[in-house]
Amino acid sequence: MTAPLLQLEGIETFYGAIQALRGVDLHVNPGEIVTLIGANGAGKSTLMMTICGSPQARHGRVLLDGQDITRMPTHEIMHMGLAQSPEGRRIFPRMSVHENLLMGAQVVKMRNYEATRDLVFTLFPRLKERLAQRGGTLSGGEQQMLAIARALMSQPRLLLLDEPSLGLAPLVVRQIFGAIRQLNRDTGLTVLLVEQNAYQALRLAHRGYVLVNGAITMAGPGTELLARPEIKAAYLEGAH
Repeated sequence: MTAPLLQLEGIETFYGAIQALRGVDLHVNPGEIVTLIGANGAGKSTLMMTICGSPQARHGRVLLDGQDITRMPTHEIMHMGLAQSPEGRRIFPRMSVHENLLMGAQVVKMRNYEATRDLVFTLFPRLKERLAQRGGTLSGGEQQMLAIARALMSQPRLLLLDEPSLGLAPLVVRQIFGAIRQLNRDTGLTVLLVEQNAYQALRLAHRGYVLVNGAITMAGPGTELLARPEIKAAYLEGAH
């Protein structure tokens, strides 16, 4: 049996005295798309940031390919083959699309730059057309594409996507999710996806977890979770 690429064991994360994550156990196998769904304030983004080392978990362990990264600084974790496209995009608005992509490639010291850039342009042709344009002048959908593309330029083994559909039009959401599916299918990239659009996320994912008030309450194959009445009632009514 293949060992997980990412494993969280009993993760507890705090902001001062306030506990945000409560004993979270979660794993992502190589080549999987795994999604984490939950309401606003459930702790989804905190979990993503904890994996990246900021904030660090107070209790429990984060393992990447069997190595304990719980106490590692974020920049060292990124050099181990993990990349994040954070909530809110956080591109460099004054830099061009080209310069944003270059920033992503610095993690791997520009290795295989052209091949990776060509892959990104295949997924998001719009970025090739906007190469000289400043990131801050792009549409919301184009900025999201750029945020994902910048993360991909570091050639990660594991891609963390935090709310990639947030605030985007349905057509753009379908393009983003289609690109994630294509990337996983064609390159085998492993993806952990945090998403409020539960319907789209569970359709895309091999497996899913439900986070409620900082704790995992349910887990299973994406299609199985989609069919559960409690998931439909809590997350899917009117969502599609």
